[in-house]
Amino acid sequence: MNWSAFLRKNGYYVYSSLFLLVWLTFFDGANFITQFKLWNKLQDYEAQIEYYDEELAKLKEKERAILSDKDALETYGREKYLMKKEGETVFVIVDENGEMMEEVE
Repeated sequence: MNWSAFLRKNGYYVYSSLFLLVWLTFFDGANFITQFKLWNKLQDYEAQIEYYDEELAKLKEKERAILSDKDALETYGREKYLMKKEGETVFVIVDENGEMMEEVE
C-alpha cells in the first residue's frame, strides 16, 4: 500500500490528528509551548524552595547554638548590634563605602 492509497483510506484520521497536533502546539490556551514554559518555571520554584529550606535549617541551627550558650549570645550581640558593657569603648572599622566591615568566615 502506497501513501496515496493510505491517505484515501485513512485521510480523515490523518488530517484530523495533524490538525489537533497543530492546534494543541500553537493555538490552544494550554498549548504545549506554554506548558513547557510553566513546567520550567515550576522547576525553578522548586529549586528555590529547596534552597530556602536549607538556609532555614542553617539559621535554625545557628539560633539554637546562640540561644543555648550564654557566651555565644553575648558575642552575637556584641558583633551584630554593637552592644557593649558599661565603661567599654567600641571601635567600629568601616570600609571605604562607610559600611561596617564584617568578619570573613
